Amino acid sequence: MTDVNQAVPSSEDEKYLQKLLHTWEETYKKGQLTLWTLLALREQPHYVSSLRERIQQLTEGTMSAEEQSLYRSLRKLYDLEVVDFETRDGKKGPDRKYYRLTPIGEDLLNRFLERNIRLFLNDPIRSILEEER
Repeated sequence: MTDVNQAVPSSEDEKYLQKLLHTWEETYKKGQLTLWTLLALREQPHYVSSLRERIQQLTEGTMSAEEQSLYRSLRKLYDLEVVDFETRDGKKGPDRKYYRLTPIGEDLLNRFLERNIRLFLNDPIRSILEEER
């Protein structure tokens, strides 16, 4: 490692930083699937593949989820009464399950956002985030 005060990281430092960032992002993403799922369902009901696409759009491509992971997550959220679904005709194939937030899911999301996300909009946090170094 080179001097921590060095303005431009060496290629070795850059590789190390990329590895650290990748590891951190993977850990972060695993814990964020529920948040992005509920945010997408807050907008409108989705079937699994449209939910997957919407999550990618909302996260500007930084997060993707395998459909199997979404199915598992939705099944857990359904069991917890956070989401519900209705079956609709598939346009060119089998019927599709369209998932939506339940009133409990809406309340849960609102409380989570208030306690964990909206604090990033507070002035002290915003000034730290906007600070150039």
